[in-house]
Amino acid sequence: MRQRKNNTIELPRGVHRVVARGREFFYWQRGRGTKHAGPRVKLPNDPHSPEFWTALRQAQGIVGPVATDTVDALIDAYIAAWPTLPKKLAQNTQDNYRRGLKRARAAWGKLAAKGLRPIHVREVMKALADKPGAANGFLGAMQALSKWALVNDLIDVSLTDGVTGYDTGGGFLPWTAAQVAAAHDKLTGMIRRGVLLELYTGQRGSDMVRLGPTMIDDGGFDLGWKGQQKTGQRPWVPILPELAAEIATWERRPGPFVTTGTGRPFTRTYFSVLFRAATKDIPELANAHLHGLRATAVINLKRGGLTDLEISDAVGMSLEMVKHYTRFEDKRASGKASLVKLADHATRKNTVRQ
Repeated sequence: MRQRKNNTIELPRGVHRVVARGREFFYWQRGRGTKHAGPRVKLPNDPHSPEFWTALRQAQGIVGPVATDTVDALIDAYIAAWPTLPKKLAQNTQDNYRRGLKRARAAWGKLAAKGLRPIHVREVMKALADKPGAANGFLGAMQALSKWALVNDLIDVSLTDGVTGYDTGGGFLPWTAAQVAAAHDKLTGMIRRGVLLELYTGQRGSDMVRLGPTMIDDGGFDLGWKGQQKTGQRPWVPILPELAAEIATWERRPGPFVTTGTGRPFTRTYFSVLFRAATKDIPELANAHLHGLRATAVINLKRGGLTDLEISDAVGMSLEMVKHYTRFEDKRASGKASLVKLADHATRKNTVRQ
């Protein structure tokens, strides 16, 4: 059987490697290159990992059900099932889950999966109390694992029932007016372009790096052709006048608006790295996070008069998240309305006295 090499790993027939945007991806396809070719199945990205070979064996159908008696085996089975899940996991979600599940392997890998209980998950959460972001990431991975394992009758009880995450201060803060002004005035090139795209569309970085002129339809970005990377939602995102004026100054060419110096598309991670490097000497942006632009966009749309439901449709965001991002803006508007009412009441009271 002809085999190909990837460093020191030999890839069996039917497994092929694809390099895109500087990253490696692996797929298995029965009868690849023939008229009898079967469906293409995505494999984990690391051929050195046991998850890769477990997923390959499952795709080939040469083994029975994967053992799930230990926590390690249960996690292997879950990762192997990712390509077959009804709701596909974005690559960034897969990476986050792997980090969380790595902690589960370290804590209980060789122990019986059916002996795991929420109290054990809570103990790991306590050990990560000084790292709330990492703790919440671990909990999210365990919740996903637990939900899948319960549905597939691989465990008897939920692994996370009653376990809550840490309060991280409401997530990334929206940008202030001074930070937005600094982005306009002090950022340059592709970093400025990417920031403005996020600011005026409310899209995640993973979707911002895909936006390009061919996606513009009837005055907005149509994400219906493929959907958002993380959620699969297919919004039509209106192009606000401020962004339209910026786009009018950009060269029109195929591909995304934001590219590297060689013309290649950015990944979300690489753009974030360059953003941080570009802002290290801009005091106003010292504590600004790219994900805060998503909240900023939602708040700006709220101030523009859109309802929560309209914002949800325009940005491709759940109604709950829209309400989460705009809760402070709603309180501000309510407070201002109260001042108007109080001033009006005082005026009428003085008029009566006179």
